[in-house]
Amino acid sequence: MEYRLNRGSAASYAADAAIVIVLLLLGFLVIYPFINLLALSFNDGKDAARGGIYFYPRKVSFSAYQMLFENKKLLSGLGWSILRVAVGTVTCLFVTGLLSYIISIRTFSGRKFMRILFFMTMYFSGGIIPTYILMNQLHLTNTFQVYWIPGLINAYFMLLMASYISDLPEALFESARIDGAGELRIYTRIVIPVAMPVFAAVSIYAAVGHWNSWFDVILYNFNGKFDTLQVYLRRLLLEVEATQQIRDQQLLLHKFQGLSPQTLRAATTILVTVPILCVYPFLQKYFIGGITLGSVKG
Repeated sequence: MEYRLNRGSAASYAADAAIVIVLLLLGFLVIYPFINLLALSFNDGKDAARGGIYFYPRKVSFSAYQMLFENKKLLSGLGWSILRVAVGTVTCLFVTGLLSYIISIRTFSGRKFMRILFFMTMYFSGGIIPTYILMNQLHLTNTFQVYWIPGLINAYFMLLMASYISDLPEALFESARIDGAGELRIYTRIVIPVAMPVFAAVSIYAAVGHWNSWFDVILYNFNGKFDTLQVYLRRLLLEVEATQQIRDQQLLLHKFQGLSPQTLRAATTILVTVPILCVYPFLQKYFIGGITLGSVKG
């Protein structure tokens, strides 16, 4: 005997209500940390030390954001960050996608070896010191190129994109070869447009990685000429924390009353997080479809 929930019955409404409640709770757990950080960033620093700030600022203060935007180097760092995200993401997608297409060609005898070779790089690396020596010998240190050239090929992205491209109909490529198209032309005219969902999904990973990266900036651009936004904010936060540990801090407290490392840390987190969050709504459908389609087709 089968038991089914009739549409409009009390049990059906109860099940729908339970699902909605669970989803609302999960959504709240995801959104609350950002709400708390936003409230903390707009709160007075001394008052924030008392704790108990959850959804809204108890004592409104704009000192943290005032200090951030009064930094003249902030716009310069923001420009380098945006340029790094744009150049690094586009070049990584093009080169990694090209490699993914190459190892997806069924008639290419070395595709399995290349898969294994790049797969090994996900678990074994040369380390920081050999990598730094290599960057120095290639004359990439203290240049903008060090931000995107080392990241042209990403093994994890390659596996995601190759999985999607491998499921594309082989007839598309064979017909193009019969018409005289080369592999590079097939990649730019057929593979990229058809595999746009996985390209868009991987672009989110690449863009977030470039946007949040700061260690390589400190390591390879030690002259400070190409410092990104994240490095400026980190340096500013460390300066404020160090200032509060000494007695002679009255100038800072007088100019930015209500400032504290806690509120400044929240403001920097919001400032760094919000721009990249604005990208997700435009690429969300590709992010979901591009990652999952390659694993269920076939």
